[in-house]
Amino acid sequence: MQDVIIIGAGPCGLSAAIECGRRGLSTHIIEKHCLVHSIFLYPTHMQFFSTSEQLEIGDVPFASPNEKPFRYEALSYYRRVADHYNLSISQYEEAISVERKPDQTFVVHTVDRYGEKQKYEARHVVISTGYFDHPNYIGIPGEDLDKVTHYFREAHPYTGMKVAIIGGSNSAVDAAMELIRVGAQIDMIYRGETVSENIKPWVRPVFEAMVEKDKIKVHVQSKVTEIRQDSVIICDHEGNQTEIENDFVLALTGFRPDRKLLTSCGVELDGDMEKPLYNPETMESNVPGLYVAGVIASGRNANEVFIETGRKHGLAIAKHIAGE
Repeated sequence: MQDVIIIGAGPCGLSAAIECGRRGLSTHIIEKHCLVHSIFLYPTHMQFFSTSEQLEIGDVPFASPNEKPFRYEALSYYRRVADHYNLSISQYEEAISVERKPDQTFVVHTVDRYGEKQKYEARHVVISTGYFDHPNYIGIPGEDLDKVTHYFREAHPYTGMKVAIIGGSNSAVDAAMELIRVGAQIDMIYRGETVSENIKPWVRPVFEAMVEKDKIKVHVQSKVTEIRQDSVIICDHEGNQTEIENDFVLALTGFRPDRKLLTSCGVELDGDMEKPLYNPETMESNVPGLYVAGVIASGRNANEVFIETGRKHGLAIAKHIAGE
């Protein structure tokens, strides 16, 4: 029996494993994809908003020649951290439920990529799953067409194409800036009055210049109401509809955490925001011995917790389990 089973091998899950290990607790991490899968799903050339120091875990320095590190640097860094601490990780194995036994210990039921079922017993469980597997769907006709994706990786496939970007956050702006370089025709559709105020400060002036030059057409206070094979239908705040020729749609509307594991073992969710009940000092949920770490601790607003804040959850959890 392990002292701690950690579900999720993102930065916050790795941090929890490191801090528990430092206190002599046996730990094992279960990850249904690859190490730091959420970061792997970021756009290929993405640059972080945070500095490298803010992404560090386990007191391992994150050296970068850039003021803000890039995705590929973060992938390399977290691989190095996992190797440095010799963390025990089962990759490509999905935790499907968490069972609390009468003696107050836990059984984590999993299935690997070959369909083989496993189970792990532990005195404590930390759920540190991400949210990139569950995009926020708009719920409009045509959203299931092959031309639509909720993930932007890189611009090359859209060379010379007509691309509609739904959203006005950093991810939407970053995608638009990359698409310009491959000659794509870009329509950005956003329900707000302006694009997000949180756009990276070194990107905003370049983006605004591209809008001024009509390299990017921005439709604010608007929404896409239908996606067709060769066009999209846009409706503005006054109810006026416009049909725009279109080849591809990037629906960058954000993501949401999956709560199934939490509810499978009795964790209560608070109100419409579906925020799990937990003690912010210890990260322990209403189920004794079961903890949350990282973005899963947030409500429907996945932007409530970032790596730089979620990485501290592991220390609070480890201290509580160790009785410090």
